[in-house]
Amino acid sequence: MPVSQGSYRVRSGRRYPPGATVEDDGVNFSVFSRHATGAELLLYEGADSEAPFQVIRLDPRINRTFFSWHLLVVDLPPGTHYTWRMEGPNDPHIHGWRFDERIELVDPWARGVNVSAWDRWRRQREGVIDHDSPRGIVLAEEYNWEGDTPLRLASEQTIIYEVHVGGFTRHPNSGVRHPGTFLGLIEKIPYLKELGITHVELMPVMAFDEQDVPEAGWDAGLRNFWGYSTFGFFSPHPGYCVTPEQGTHRREFRDMVKALHRAGIGVILDVVFNHTSEGGGEGPALTFKGFGNETFYCLDGIDKGIYLDFTGCGNTVNANHPMVTHFILDALEYWVRAMHVDGFRFDLASAMARDADGRPMANPPVLWEIELSDTLAASKIIAEAWDAAGLYQVGSFPGYRWMEWNGRYRDTIRRFVRGDTGLVPEVATRLSGSSDLYQANLRKPTNSINFVTCHDGFTLWDLVSFNRKHNLANCEGNRDGTNDNLSWNCGVEGETKDAEVLRLRRRQAKNLLSLLFLSQGIPMLLAGDEVLRTQQGNNNVWCQDNALGWFDWSLVETNASMLRFVRGLIALRKRHPSLQRRHFLSGQPVSGSDLPDVIWHGEKIGEPNWDDPGNQVLAFTLGPATPDEAMLHVMVNMSPGARCFEIPATDGLRWCLALDTARAAPTDLMEPADQTPVESNALLIRSHSLVVLEGR
Repeated sequence: MPVSQGSYRVRSGRRYPPGATVEDDGVNFSVFSRHATGAELLLYEGADSEAPFQVIRLDPRINRTFFSWHLLVVDLPPGTHYTWRMEGPNDPHIHGWRFDERIELVDPWARGVNVSAWDRWRRQREGVIDHDSPRGIVLAEEYNWEGDTPLRLASEQTIIYEVHVGGFTRHPNSGVRHPGTFLGLIEKIPYLKELGITHVELMPVMAFDEQDVPEAGWDAGLRNFWGYSTFGFFSPHPGYCVTPEQGTHRREFRDMVKALHRAGIGVILDVVFNHTSEGGGEGPALTFKGFGNETFYCLDGIDKGIYLDFTGCGNTVNANHPMVTHFILDALEYWVRAMHVDGFRFDLASAMARDADGRPMANPPVLWEIELSDTLAASKIIAEAWDAAGLYQVGSFPGYRWMEWNGRYRDTIRRFVRGDTGLVPEVATRLSGSSDLYQANLRKPTNSINFVTCHDGFTLWDLVSFNRKHNLANCEGNRDGTNDNLSWNCGVEGETKDAEVLRLRRRQAKNLLSLLFLSQGIPMLLAGDEVLRTQQGNNNVWCQDNALGWFDWSLVETNASMLRFVRGLIALRKRHPSLQRRHFLSGQPVSGSDLPDVIWHGEKIGEPNWDDPGNQVLAFTLGPATPDEAMLHVMVNMSPGARCFEIPATDGLRWCLALDTARAAPTDLMEPADQTPVESNALLIRSHSLVVLEGR
């Protein structure tokens, strides 16, 4: 490896902490690489510098301790960009070693990463190219948090809004100064606050490879839009920063967090520790492959050149190796301690429950370390409790604090609302907090993240407008994305001018969201569903960094009545503690009340018809959780015809119409001051509709 002289003196440095750390007399660099035999540190003036200004070769006698390579560069200024090159054996099939002294690597612990010097597909076509790699940045800026701390909100009061930072403001009609960035999201905080959500769940914001798409897709202008291709686990994504070349990653991210906290909104990060952007054997070496491929990835027991793939992305992180577990905990605690985030949602988290050979573990160390971390004790931790190889752990994810995306909830509610029969008992269980999944393990309704849509799949409007996926724009022959959408197009596939079909679709959208916000557990709303955003039937826009994947802000006016309805739904949930219980609905009096927490009905009071396989109706009455709370009575008719429901008779109580999904705005949802009393002892509920009464 060539060596050049630079102007900065070098000392031995120390192995802890890993990464680039600014100290009084310079910058200490340290990386983990157990089997490397040599190392070089390359220093660049900036992200676009064509060549390093100094290349420093490390002496293993002085600059190596245990499995760490380290040095201190005296008086090196913050803002310097850097990469590593590692020497060592290249024996992928026997030992899994993939050292290549030609390839520049980005520090896994880099606090900031820039990618302007990286061309994935040029390397794929031409081989290793000098100085073609993402680069780390030495960061040392001070930050004034102005008293900010992570929020502390009871889980039962949480309402999550899943949002893509780039797509939320990148549309030309977003009206923000810095579209597609952390700062752009700040400008939309008034919208979020008025909507009423309590937390944003940001799709991946750690540095990811936007070029990680099939070559044909790249040539067609597609990009890795969603960001599930991480390589910089300590760095905010430079593509979401206004001036990343100046090393402003942390400041811009922190400004966003601080502004959201001032508005009372928490920040949950969608994190990807199940795989990385390096892919399988043919994928590029960016970081882990070049420092310790055999440590960081699950490899085949016979041919270690083969990557075990439980993620569908070419590799699986060896999360339960002690070093990798430490790395993951270090990253999570950093984002809480230094960046003030309020929690994490773990993509394909069941892959993290596997050992190095891919076998599921009863007590995976990494998951228990996350559960028991003091630094993460107040953070919300959410699992997507399955992986791409069939390990489905909804209801049985290891640990007590772990919340789970409840896929059973999603599927049951979708089927029920589209008109499937025989589901009423399970629907009642889902509305009650899914006790069948959580109660036996001493867990609570708040362990269930309830949702009917998320980034992965149809949007709400597409769920009621398409029976089939339409993913041809992804350049994969419509093979990608799930075929099992549990959707109903209401009689016409896709766009239509049929007024009756459009009315039914809106009613169905309201039904789905009404059940979501009337359920025990934690509701999650997909950004854009409140204004009926469409992806034109594409249920997998992971590569569509364009209008197909962006939030169209014109819909705020076009579908203002739906936005008003969703805001009202959230407000209704917030004013009813009976919808935010920490225990499963049991039908028994609680908290000193004489009234049961729930009474189930059908069309007749007290007769829910659990055993009728053709039943498509359900009603229930919720007892108040506090003395001043109004009672709730809910009637749901998913049958093709109108049905007459009896209304409970209660002494001294008047029922008022709060919500009727069959009505047009503004009488589809009314605030308490505008509600009208129901004078009869029965109501006719239209087909595919839902009615809520409040009793005072």
